[in-house]
Amino acid sequence: MTMPSLFLSHGAPTLPLTDTPARSFLQQLGHMLERPKAILVISAHWETAVPTVSAVDSNETIHDFGGFPRALYDMRYPAPGSPHFAARVSEHLRAAGFDCNVDRRRGLDHGAWVPLLLMYPQADIPVLQLSVQPHLGPEHHLRVGRALAALRQEGVLIIGSGSFTHDLSEFRGHSPNDPAPIGSTALPIGLMRR
Repeated sequence: MTMPSLFLSHGAPTLPLTDTPARSFLQQLGHMLERPKAILVISAHWETAVPTVSAVDSNETIHDFGGFPRALYDMRYPAPGSPHFAARVSEHLRAAGFDCNVDRRRGLDHGAWVPLLLMYPQADIPVLQLSVQPHLGPEHHLRVGRALAALRQEGVLIIGSGSFTHDLSEFRGHSPNDPAPIGSTALPIGLMRR
């Protein structure tokens, strides 16, 4: 079985609470696909200097946002992790000439758990995340994608998750080129630069 690779513009974190066509689409999408052995989410909300893959046994839900309804903070997506598939991600990246770090503590940010909560609400498929390096540009990320493509033949659903239509950095009083605050692991919603 060869799984697809997808880009999901996950929208606002409140998507699971809002009756919208995007929510309905994601609720049906999981039924339209073969059941994956694991899901790899490359999230716009996790930036690192080099590609870093999460390798936990059990994922914690990261609420990497503020100012939303209490019901959103009560949501959990306790999907298992997959150290096995994390090792496979690392092997493929290193074979393609990339440095690759492994994070044995990171859970799922909302770029992962918001769409997956709608697609696979049982949270019974192993999920891992891979970070992005926006400072290295699109060619770097295309090479990363090519290095990971073979995982699709191992039953891994690869999802790029971010926002396609907006960048809240200006709304928050930051330039899109400002560095993230020290200690920050979350990006403004939207990774697209103008």
